[in-house]
Amino acid sequence: MVSPANNSNARPAWFVGARTRWGGTDDQTERYLRQGIWENGYEDRFLDLVDEVQTGDRIALKSFFTQKNKPGLPFDDRGEHVSGMLIKAIGIVTANIRNGRYLKVDWTRVSPPREWYFSTYMQTIHAVMPGDWKTDALIAFTFDNQPQDIDRFRNDPQYRMRFGDFYPLPVPNPPEPKPTPVPEPAPEPAQPYTIDSIIAEGCFLERAKLETLLQRLAVKRNLILQGPPGTGKTWLAKKLAYALIGHKDDRKVRPLQFHPNLSYEDFVRGWRPQGDGKLELVDGPFLQLIADAEQNPDDEYVMVIEEINRGNPAQIFGEMLTLLEADKRKEGEALALAYPRVPGERVHIPPNVYVIGTMNVADRSLALVDLALRRRFAFFDLEPVFGSVWRNWMQEQFGIGVNFLSDVERRMTSLNEQIADDRSLGPQFRVGHSVVTPAPDTAIDDPSEWFTQVVETEIGPLLDEYWFDNIQTANAAKSELLSNL
Repeated sequence: MVSPANNSNARPAWFVGARTRWGGTDDQTERYLRQGIWENGYEDRFLDLVDEVQTGDRIALKSFFTQKNKPGLPFDDRGEHVSGMLIKAIGIVTANIRNGRYLKVDWTRVSPPREWYFSTYMQTIHAVMPGDWKTDALIAFTFDNQPQDIDRFRNDPQYRMRFGDFYPLPVPNPPEPKPTPVPEPAPEPAQPYTIDSIIAEGCFLERAKLETLLQRLAVKRNLILQGPPGTGKTWLAKKLAYALIGHKDDRKVRPLQFHPNLSYEDFVRGWRPQGDGKLELVDGPFLQLIADAEQNPDDEYVMVIEEINRGNPAQIFGEMLTLLEADKRKEGEALALAYPRVPGERVHIPPNVYVIGTMNVADRSLALVDLALRRRFAFFDLEPVFGSVWRNWMQEQFGIGVNFLSDVERRMTSLNEQIADDRSLGPQFRVGHSVVTPAPDTAIDDPSEWFTQVVETEIGPLLDEYWFDNIQTANAAKSELLSNL
């Protein structure tokens, strides 16, 4: 019996092919199960993706098929081709040799193999991330033996016209005339959003710094907020986008998070498998934003990229990296894409497109961004901010006494000085103010109990990670935070 990996909620589940490139199409299932392995049969493909697999990750052995008029199908295919995926075995990765070719796996045979329909993957190795209803359903079907909700899939917009309940049928009688539609009331005008709005919502930066940030964004077109964890980078990035636009409009602010598996094909344009087994050239979120901006040249559009250095920015942006420069935002600087729709197609980034990225400089697993990307962005450092602005906000929002807040500030400042002075850490590892700044709708009846919970569940685990090789220091720091509270 295969058990879920301990980190299954955060890690992808891997779906790998039973037929790989071995000079033929022989099914490798029996060999894989017998030897407790999975191998990438290609010498020059998927190597980086295989290296992303971690010990403890869940893995499934699958094969892809398309068929129509299949006997025993759990729905009416109406003579259409149906794509399916056969799950032959599931397992847990026990070792990754890190050569892009070879995994050791504790396999469990699925007997008989289970058939999954509609949303399938043809690539030899595919990372399925939880968080979307389709991927969550596939993971539960594969590893938890849950049934597939066939009705929900066949009525999804992607498949509804072929397999759903709204399949067009002959109409025996003319349709009744539709009633005259009642016009909807005009939407209320958007409320202005300015630097004052950012400050009123709990920003502790000085007005002059916020003005500088907006000025640099307007001139450079690209901005990165960097700093220790908990300094409000993501929160401020979105607020700056609203202030640039002049009002809150989520249609013009597109959030996205970079991660190691994100590629140029995901972000700009690439080929994607469709339900009928064919590949379709699909524009990613960045090209979609560019298209919207070109259609509305008088409006500003902003892409907010969280943890921009968690992926490989130069690879993900591709030729867009050159076009990001402020002086290249014109048609005369257009470049050809890696995947053109028509011969000679060229694309440029219009001047009303802006990019705001965030970067956690304390993450040891991430490399610094390369110089080519750095030249195209303005960088701004965010630091832990306490002082009177923070105390006044906490007192007004939650009714916490000023003496208690001053004591919390003293303890946090002392901790951050210790972290900054530690040669193995440094200022970039300090703990930000947002850790001790609750959301505005939080009820705090007992400030001491609230701060104790923050230390035990948020700050403490972070310190354990910082001083993993000196747990006595971590424990002493946590005790100091809670001493005589």
